[in-house]
Amino acid sequence: MIEIHHEYIRHIPVLHVVKEGRKNEKLPLVFFLHGFTSAKEHNLHFGYLLAEKGFRVILPDANLHGERSDGRHSEKLAFEFWNIVLQSIRELNDIKEELSQKGLVSSQIGVVGTSMGGITMFGALTQYDWIKVGVSLMGSPYYEKFARDQIESLEKAEMTIPFSENELKEIYTGLRKYDLTFQLDRLAGRPLLIWHGKKDKVVPFQPTFDFYEKIKAGYEKTPERLYFLAEDNAEHKVTRKAFLKTVDWFGKFLQ
Repeated sequence: MIEIHHEYIRHIPVLHVVKEGRKNEKLPLVFFLHGFTSAKEHNLHFGYLLAEKGFRVILPDANLHGERSDGRHSEKLAFEFWNIVLQSIRELNDIKEELSQKGLVSSQIGVVGTSMGGITMFGALTQYDWIKVGVSLMGSPYYEKFARDQIESLEKAEMTIPFSENELKEIYTGLRKYDLTFQLDRLAGRPLLIWHGKKDKVVPFQPTFDFYEKIKAGYEKTPERLYFLAEDNAEHKVTRKAFLKTVDWFGKFLQ
């Protein structure tokens, strides 16, 4: 049996998924971070199978999502995208600290995210050595480039950009701190699985694959710790193949 608990950790709404009777044990922990305009409940299938593997799984709602939504339209929410990502990175540590204080977390902690959640995972790797394993499902490590591309896309759609040129420069500069592509040493050989569909029109495939090619040299002595799973016909939706590979990846590297 798998238990699903709806909780608030440091005022953050989460789903806490764990094997029956093991909630108060010290267990390896996996965070699952949802995508833009999604919510924690939409990814319970990940929580279920990961919990079956013996992990404690925490699925938080990102700010302005799920229970934390204020009802604003996704077009307006788009201008909060990076604030949401950076807040989620900070909140990962808040949740981890709370669970650690309760004696519920081993040293084995992993993070997986879809789309915005995958982007958040990449940024979190630049900040936290305690993340032992990472998985990106259609995310991107290119914070500055992706932010610039987002603004360019919004401008082409003739949307009013609520930032001045100077404010945009400040945003891009601030994102560099979390941009893994500028600090590859922060990977430190940690196991990393990347999945991406080649037909993804939301988060482009090629930059993420280029990043994989760039970091391969750092895994020459431990090639089994780096894997890029590409699917020719997949768009911006996680496939069952990616889902099962994610569960296996944590089972292999986070036990």
